[in-house]
Amino acid sequence: MEYRQTGKSGLYLSEFSFGSWITFGNQIDERLSEQLLHKAYDAGVNFFDNAEVYAHGKSEEVMGKILKKANWSRDSYLVSSKVFFGTGGKLPTQRGLNRKHVIEACHAALNRLQVDYLDLYFCHRPDKSTPIEETVWSMHQLIMQGKILYWGTSEWSAQEIMEAHRFAAQHHLIAPIVEQPQYNMVVRDKVEVEYSEIYKGVGLGTTIWSPLASGILTGKYNDGFAENTRLGREELDWLKERIYTEEIIGKVRKLSELAKELDISTAQLALLWCLNNQNVSTVLLGASKVSQLEENLNALNYRDKITDEIMNAIEGILQNKPVLPSY
Repeated sequence: MEYRQTGKSGLYLSEFSFGSWITFGNQIDERLSEQLLHKAYDAGVNFFDNAEVYAHGKSEEVMGKILKKANWSRDSYLVSSKVFFGTGGKLPTQRGLNRKHVIEACHAALNRLQVDYLDLYFCHRPDKSTPIEETVWSMHQLIMQGKILYWGTSEWSAQEIMEAHRFAAQHHLIAPIVEQPQYNMVVRDKVEVEYSEIYKGVGLGTTIWSPLASGILTGKYNDGFAENTRLGREELDWLKERIYTEEIIGKVRKLSELAKELDISTAQLALLWCLNNQNVSTVLLGASKVSQLEENLNALNYRDKITDEIMNAIEGILQNKPVLPSY
């Protein structure tokens, strides 16, 4: 395992990290959750990602129990939470990025995860009903109180991220250091184009989610829709409609042929492709089986196979390389 700097901050994340979206407290039991977390930690993973909304808070409770029982040195791992969606409450003070919810959600996450502080605290989505300056102040105050160490955003636009930075700079506050966007072979524009100036300017780390496009890029759907899979879950119908198309499946079939020539799995090829982007701080892995996590982690043993020639071959298959704007 190697570690990458998160933007221009002093924080280093393992190239692969582990996230509990969909799985912990929902798809798998606590015993398997514990096995997965230990497998990741033993492989050198130092970042465990979570959110208030995952399984309505149950995901953080499960992770918290495992971390407490494992008793790993607190300086050997990082844990995150995300705030916006709440844990199921419908009142306006139970969600969003207003100061009340940001503060209360942080306290609740600390209790569920059984930790004294969060290493990373993400704004899970932009909040159109709350001024960005209110959110920036709230995050800064939590850092000053020692309840979080760094903060970031998830699925924010470049304009929103820069607005947060401008306000923070104007008032000498701590700005976000990281964004958590979706990024994979079929979803590329935001990471490769929209954020391109931020990397060079204020600096931006990225903890990318869905590197396998919810399983599409493993090749498991090459011969038809696979039942009892992540993409078959009702709550992910919105994602299925976007990425489960004959055009994309056709490209994955060709990627699977290329992976076979390299003697690696299609999933490993897709993960290594993500890591090839140096603006990616860490690739979030999710798994519902130990064997699945082992395969994904083992991709690091084949990083040398992703040569410039192979990257060009992949681009030839994908035919979706974003075009940077000409200034």
